Amino acid sequence: FENHGEEEYVDFTEQLPESTLFWDFCEDITYNRENASDVIPQPAFNKNFEILCRDITNREENGYRVHILSPQLNQTVRLKQILEETGVGANVEFISISLHEGYISNTEKQCWYTDHQIFERYHKIVTKREVTSSERLTLNDLMSFNIGDYVVHIDHGVGRFGGLVRTDINGKMQEAIKLTYKDGDVIFVSIHGIHRISRYKSADGAPPKIYKLGSKSWEKLKNNTKSKVKDIVADLIKLYSERYSVPGYAFAPDDYLQQELESSFMYEDTPDQHKAVEDVKKDMEDNHPMDRLICGDVGFGKTEVAIRAAFKAVANGKQVAVLVPTTILALQHYHTFRSRLNDFPCNIEFISRLKTAKEVREIAQRLREGKIDILIGTHRILGKEIIFKDLGLLVIDEEQKFGVSAKEKMRMLKKNVDTLTLTATPIPRTLQFSLLGARDISIISTPPPNRIPIHTEIIDFDPDVIKEIIETELERRGQVYFIHNRVEDIDAVADQIRLICPKARICVAHGQMEPVELEKKILDFIDGDYDILVSTTIMENGVDIPNANTMLINRAQNFGLSDLHQLRGRVGRSNVKAYCYLIVPSQAILSDDARSRLNAIETFSDLGSGFNIAMQDLDIRGAGNLLGAEQSGFIAEMGFETYQKILSEAMSELRGELDADEITPDAGGVISGGWVSDCYIDTDIEAFIPDDYI
Repeated sequence: FENHGEEEYVDFTEQLPESTLFWDFCEDITYNRENASDVIPQPAFNKNFEILCRDITNREENGYRVHILSPQLNQTVRLKQILEETGVGANVEFISISLHEGYISNTEKQCWYTDHQIFERYHKIVTKREVTSSERLTLNDLMSFNIGDYVVHIDHGVGRFGGLVRTDINGKMQEAIKLTYKDGDVIFVSIHGIHRISRYKSADGAPPKIYKLGSKSWEKLKNNTKSKVKDIVADLIKLYSERYSVPGYAFAPDDYLQQELESSFMYEDTPDQHKAVEDVKKDMEDNHPMDRLICGDVGFGKTEVAIRAAFKAVANGKQVAVLVPTTILALQHYHTFRSRLNDFPCNIEFISRLKTAKEVREIAQRLREGKIDILIGTHRILGKEIIFKDLGLLVIDEEQKFGVSAKEKMRMLKKNVDTLTLTATPIPRTLQFSLLGARDISIISTPPPNRIPIHTEIIDFDPDVIKEIIETELERRGQVYFIHNRVEDIDAVADQIRLICPKARICVAHGQMEPVELEKKILDFIDGDYDILVSTTIMENGVDIPNANTMLINRAQNFGLSDLHQLRGRVGRSNVKAYCYLIVPSQAILSDDARSRLNAIETFSDLGSGFNIAMQDLDIRGAGNLLGAEQSGFIAEMGFETYQKILSEAMSELRGELDADEITPDAGGVISGGWVSDCYIDTDIEAFIPDDYI
């Protein structure tokens, strides 16, 4: 307090109830620091109001005064209502500031309880310093082990992590990892064997079976898993080897028109973008059908890769289909493709529900005659009336948005057609296929120059906080998205926003509006006629409005990880600092999965974090049904990462890259006829992290 000037003291007291003397409050803290022996910490209430009420009653009977500290006004109101209903809140004083830890002063007969300790939450301290990228948590840090965690050793099965311990090996001190198994058996794994240990993760989160060391049951489970997995993988390989057995169209190398198009791009290609374009062109020039996944963060230039691939197909006399999940995205892509290919001989059209039946019939007729080169559209492209004269390339944007029946129609469409799939956060199944090598994958992770990470924060629905967020954005002449994904009450939510910000110009957009009205609302918002757009997730894909840089997502706990990441990508499309606020009810009532999703989206707010989010999604949801339901039981028994290892081994063996019969040591002790996936290292040097270094 001594660092603050007197004026700031006055401002601070205005936040407190009139009955509180702030100077007394300061003196109380100072006094208690000097008489620490008389101070005891706040008791643990374990989120149990019965214990809290009993404690307050006992304290008041013994002449103590109870104060509850909470920095959030809405939290204070909730606490007050709960305590008044239980009949103990009449004499409790609520104060709108907080301490790091609550305490009881026996001399002063005062109790200072903090709400974050009552609910066992972390005390959030706001710091102004920016954290450098080298200091941020990485995916590996999130995977790090705590003592007592379940871990899987590939040779011994599921055990418990016991931390790092030091062992004396021939007079040299080395560090090893302690693993505890059934009946208290312990093994020490050398730090050279860390790669043989993985964290136990399964989709349902149930505790696994702990194995007994030396028993055959783990080896038996591994062998059973591998033999079952081989059946699944054999089907997987067969499915994707069919792709290579079908002859595809080999496109000609780039001509001058292609070079002209690429040099006319108004931005400089990022290194990843350049590599993705080269990979796609190489696949197209091959005589097998392409099936490539471009995984790039929102706004990182995936559409430009698709435009170049599409133009390459058109220059070779082929037609292109661009399949998108929403009407808005179809319109956006149509304008983007038109503006990029305006100076080139290329006819572009789009179909969606914005087109009348007569217009769709005319487009279908021109398509059959080969007069349309690139057709952009929603599910209507998969309709029976849409027939291409000579389809050469299928571009699928945001594959995770399409249902099973749509994907079946795509599969029929793309048997011998080159396919390019664009996504920011691939669904676990797609990502799993790609990581196993069954599909080609290019990752665009380098952001465009001057792009700033989007600040992401979880908040409660507090009208005062929402008003401050919106007014801050409007003061810098920006626009705001407010996402509410229920058409039934979206107008009521818009009215609520009007009450909170009466001066703001607000419009509503959702997929059940008349097509003409919806298009007009979006275009008016783009032109700056409105300040706030209250909409459903129809805004999720493709809408690019550089002036809109604050987004509020209502009931964020009901969204998937991919949805949240895609929505967040609608802001921060220029070099302006962008903000995304996830509005959720009390964290206490959230499911574990919802909490995991929200924590992941808040943690991975760096540029290019889409791939990390997809990997986190793979952890939270599991890979799902790859080809059948047979594998799910094994994941629960051995954990996801170990299952992945066995799946990869089975994949390699079936591909002929690894065959136990062929691996034979030759005279020089070198393994020939295959490759070895592991080796052991023994060393007599000291290997540990010294205490003085830490």
